[in-house]
Amino acid sequence: MLTCAIIDDDEINRLTLEHYVELTPNLKLEASLADGIAGLTFFREGNRVDVLFLDIEMPHLSGLELLRVLTDPPEVIITTSRQDSAVDAFELRVTDYLVKPFDFARFTQAVQRVQSRVVPAAPAPPEAPANTDLFVKVNSRMVRIDFDEVLYVEALSDYVNIVTAKHKYIVYTTLKALENRLSTFPNFIRVHRSYLLNTQHIESIEDNTANLRGGHFVPIGKSYQDGFYKSLQRI
Repeated sequence: MLTCAIIDDDEINRLTLEHYVELTPNLKLEASLADGIAGLTFFREGNRVDVLFLDIEMPHLSGLELLRVLTDPPEVIITTSRQDSAVDAFELRVTDYLVKPFDFARFTQAVQRVQSRVVPAAPAPPEAPANTDLFVKVNSRMVRIDFDEVLYVEALSDYVNIVTAKHKYIVYTTLKALENRLSTFPNFIRVHRSYLLNTQHIESIEDNTANLRGGHFVPIGKSYQDGFYKSLQRI
């Protein structure tokens, strides 16, 4: 059972969320509040919930402003009519971002995402250490590369540039082919039509550009941004 709270200044939206909560057996509603100030008071009085359904646009204190002042926020599902605040929201480590109007199926998907983060899964049996090495052909040589050390991969027509902190390898293959070979490496994600990125080397993100260790920069393509920012929750 997950406890939850709703903060939304639109009464119709609150009633819809309350109804969705009633339809969800593993959710228990603790509070339904009409603005960010009431939400701030609720948490500062020591109340705790597992998940918060939070609107963005509210008078006096917006949803994102509320998140910035909470010292230990719960799992947050943004529920908003705005599509242009997703980047800011995911930088605040929200669990999901629902754009109104959304249906019960999408609501349920968001709740399941929270459930997987809050309720620990049964421990898996120990696995053998994963092999992170691959051989690639560089000119006439076969070179072993530890892909944990790779910062990013850049497409260069029929070649790719594999970049580590110390070396660059020009390999005759396509980015798509290498992406398929790296499908078992969970830290690699396509972030641009010309780039694969190793998320474990990200130091910061600004203006849809990933700043990597060693002063490297990789652009985040517009069509890849939603999936990329969601993937950051697993870093």
